[in-house]
Amino acid sequence: MRHLMLTIVIASALAAPMARAADPDTVTAHVAHGKYLVRIMSCNDCHTPLKMGANGPEEDTSRTLSGHPESLAMPPAPMIPTGPWGWTGASSMTAFAGPWGVSFTANLTPDPETGLGRWSEQMFIAALRTGRHEGRGRPILPPMPVQNIGKASDEDLRDIFAYLRSLPAIHNRVPQPIEPLQAENH
Repeated sequence: MRHLMLTIVIASALAAPMARAADPDTVTAHVAHGKYLVRIMSCNDCHTPLKMGANGPEEDTSRTLSGHPESLAMPPAPMIPTGPWGWTGASSMTAFAGPWGVSFTANLTPDPETGLGRWSEQMFIAALRTGRHEGRGRPILPPMPVQNIGKASDEDLRDIFAYLRSLPAIHNRVPQPIEPLQAENH
């Protein structure tokens, strides 16, 4: 009898947090807060490609947070700046050249092949805390401000991840970064 009671107590204790996490209002609140954070942290400025509109450059909302368009093959950067000119950027605001080489903004949508679809929440948080792809891989390159975003609270980073997971998945394979010496000869 004691074993049965202990099993019931443990099952109840485990079920309560899962029930709260599955509450649609709670999930909606986390996604809404994540969306708010993505907006005020200006993630769209680089991760959503720009297109030319009637009044100049505007976000291509059909590609929200999908990163550098795989269909946009970049020519060699006009220069790898030095001195007071530290970097140069593409008109799409999704490719950047500097002393680090050439970096391309990542696909943050939940596409399982080209975006964050296979990432866990822990991988996402680790990437932003360590400044490394998937929290353990290559460095996340400039101009991504991981030194600032990585200081967000765990709750904020979880909410950002919840929002990104709520987006429509966009299949968009972003190019790999180009090393500095290759970029100069690219």
